[in-house]
Amino acid sequence: MERRESAIDEAHSRAQWVSAREALHHFATYEGPTQSQFHIKPLHWYVACRLVIEGGFHPDDITPRPPFNVRKVKGRYFLDFDPDAGRGGERTILGGLKTKNVDVVVTKDGIGPVLAVSCKGMQGAFRNLTNRMEETIGECTNLHITYPALVFGYMFVIRANRFVANLTSEIADPESSPARQLKMNDIAVREGGAPVESIFRFHTALSELTGRRGMREDVSRYEAVTLALIRPEGDDAGTPLEEFPPAGSPLRFEQFFSSLYLRYEERFVFGAPDLKTVTQRLAWEPDSPALAPSLLQTNATQPALDYEPRLRSEASDDSLVPRVVAATNRDR
Repeated sequence: MERRESAIDEAHSRAQWVSAREALHHFATYEGPTQSQFHIKPLHWYVACRLVIEGGFHPDDITPRPPFNVRKVKGRYFLDFDPDAGRGGERTILGGLKTKNVDVVVTKDGIGPVLAVSCKGMQGAFRNLTNRMEETIGECTNLHITYPALVFGYMFVIRANRFVANLTSEIADPESSPARQLKMNDIAVREGGAPVESIFRFHTALSELTGRRGMREDVSRYEAVTLALIRPEGDDAGTPLEEFPPAGSPLRFEQFFSSLYLRYEERFVFGAPDLKTVTQRLAWEPDSPALAPSLLQTNATQPALDYEPRLRSEASDDSLVPRVVAATNRDR
């Protein structure tokens, strides 16, 4: 996947249209303070934009608001790219235990939050990963108590710092980049290429927290969870390790968004036909200005898409129902 060199404008905090490669490259190579959360913000933008283009959600319903506008012409929906339409921020949701700021949220008028994604990242101190589980479980439980129908996804990315002989045996140079200031606790990948034990344990724990199907099921589980190790250096910086999570893992990235869409359709469209006029996802015209150039090549303002847009000809009611039913049957 191609990456634009200046894809992310750090002077602006509003949502920008970026690819997964660009958002993950920023995360893996970021050298600023993590307290600002700017190392992970582009991943929020990527998720928000993907929920519009692939998911068919209206940008006005999403926080942070993606940089798109929608035009309805004779019952058809056209998507326009407008950098000035993007907005930053998080949405505050009333939980069963406390209010919570959530990274990416889709909200429907008269219903409330219907889909949300929590994006977390870690660049070092990996032996503390298991301590993140309390936060992970608590966030999900808190929101599902108040909104049991909420489709909630959890995305966790880790900078894949590799063990290099002699690099960790001495105190790192304070003038070197964060990717080089490594101690043993900051190593994510062993010399042979396998993740360290703490990451394997974290993978096992997260695997037990995904796959929530029904609204009356365990409120401490997410509808979908994904985990990825991101290369921090070289020409491959910003790309995930293909071999982890292993094949067959429920945490593989390629199934994350499809799981969220399926659960949303089951609960808010097919499961609530009277709300269909509000909850039905949009399908974009193939000649929408925001989409046509991106289908061909990357340019200075638009990234190459690493997913398929939800186009009208591919998402009609007749063709969508069999795909959802088939996916539901495969899930069982």
